[in-house]
This record gives sequence, structure tokens and C-alpha cells, in this order.
Amino acid sequence: MNISKIDLNLLVYLDVLLREKNVTRAASQLNITQPAMSNGLKRLRTLFNDPILVRTSDGMVPTERARSLAPSIGKILLELEKALQGEEEFNELNSHRVFRVMASDYAASTLIPTLLKAINKVAPNVTLDIMTPSDVTFHDVEAGKIDMAINRFDELPQSFHQKTIWRDTFSCLLSADSPLIKKFNLNAYLNAKHVWVSKTGFGVGVGMDPKDFQKLGWVDEALARLGKKRDIKVFTRNYHVAMQIAYEDDLIATLPTKAALLHRNDNNYTIMKPPFDIPGIELKMIWSPLLHHDSSHIWFRQLVVAAAEKCQENM
Repeated sequence: MNISKIDLNLLVYLDVLLREKNVTRAASQLNITQPAMSNGLKRLRTLFNDPILVRTSDGMVPTERARSLAPSIGKILLELEKALQGEEEFNELNSHRVFRVMASDYAASTLIPTLLKAINKVAPNVTLDIMTPSDVTFHDVEAGKIDMAINRFDELPQSFHQKTIWRDTFSCLLSADSPLIKKFNLNAYLNAKHVWVSKTGFGVGVGMDPKDFQKLGWVDEALARLGKKRDIKVFTRNYHVAMQIAYEDDLIATLPTKAALLHRNDNNYTIMKPPFDIPGIELKMIWSPLLHHDSSHIWFRQLVVAAAEKCQENM
């Protein structure tokens, strides 16, 4: 049987005929004429090669084949109706959905705690699965395996949806008793030892070369424009590690201001403005076009934006 040649209206006719067991009543329910319904029954008999309804002393009675078809036809029409009506609105209070998010260490440290508080307040059974940039690829995001990636991106596929969460500046984090604080100028900065921290994009990371400033990122590119370079003692991809090293080993950690401000109430640290200009950065969230119209994903995106705004207020 070639399904492309089947008139779906016949399935509707069959569903009503099997419930009403009467051509006249079935026609009335579908608001069509009795001859049209009779013609529909005739076509159904040809389609299934079965009488479908047989006249007896008790009226029209479904055949065995018709009775076996009834549950499947009803289910098919119900599913079709649901599909045509569109997706139900997302109910966050009762949802057990898991949102998988790739977040850089910077995003995980600054944004995710506020986001989690918001989720716990309105969707107590929703779960976050936080993944690192090394765990996923652009293809994973494109295929919808990852709900969202939150990071700083140099380049993005044009097919992705994206939104800037916030813009951030840079700050220097030093030990509170560092002698550099008294005269924190460019010469002092260049004569000090530094901890480098960064991780953007996707995929497994590679080792860093202190001589390749173009791959070192925003801070070192800004210094290169001045014809300068800093003395990097430690490379790390973890902001908390960088901040701890800055304190214990008397190094300077130059990092996004929102990350530095995580220690603004810690007397062991001092936050200083960099003694040279560093262009700001953008934290973005990106997601697959396959998820763009999903009601649960729309809800989640709105919650992320609201959490970002809350972070801005608290900084």
C-alpha cells in the first residue's frame, strides 16, 4: 500500500464510523452529507479490502478487521492532532529536564551560581550538567546534544544562534601584601612574574608557547602592541587555580574583572586596574537552531539572561 496516495480524511471517517456505527450519525458529527459519508465508507472498503461495517439485525456492526484497526487509528489521529496543535507550554515546576551546558571556567565561576539559585527557586527538579570546553565540539552543539555553550568565542558557525550575556573588562589580582601595590605601573608589571589563565572555544587544549603571543590572548596581544611582553611563570586553564597561585606564589593574575571580584571581600587579595589598556571581552551563549523554538529551551535562555542581569547588579 502506497501511503502517499491515502486520503487522511478517510482515517477520520473510519474513526467516527467505528464509534457511531451509523452512517447518518457519523455524517452529522463530521458536518458532511450522508452521500459523502457513504462514499467515504465505500472508499474505506476498497482501501482495506474489507466491508468495515456490516448491516445486521442489530444495526451496523464493525468487522473483526475494523475492530482491530480502531485502537491504532485513534492513536494515529491523536498524535497527528497533537503535532498540528504544536508543543505544550513548558511547565518548569514539574519538569525533571536536564540542561547540558558547556561553560568555561570563567562562566562557571561567575554566572552559574546565580543561575543555579534561580533554577532552584522556580524549577526544583530541573538539573544542570556543566561541561568544560574540552568535553564538547561545535558539532555537539549544532546537533543539539548540548543545550548551550557559554564562553568567549573568537569565531562561530553562522548557523548558531547567539546572544551576548555581558561585556567585561580586565583587572589584576595580587596578594594583599605584594610590594608591587605601592607603585603599580607598567614597569612594575613587566618586572613581575605572572600566571596566565584562559580557555576559549571547544575541544582538547594544547600546550602553550610563551613566545607565541598571538595565541596567548587579549592581555599579551595588548602588550605586544606596546612592544612589550610579560614574564609568564605558570599557565593554567582554571581561574580559581590562577587566583590561588597569585596569592601563594606572589604572582600577578590578569583576568576578567568579574572573576577577580569573586575575591573582593577577601583580605588576602588586592584588585588593581591594569597599568595599560586591554580591550574588553564578551561572554556569549550559543545554541543550536534545532533547539531555538523548543519551549523548555526558550524558558532556559530567558533564565540565563535574567541570571546574568542579576550578576551585573551584584558586581
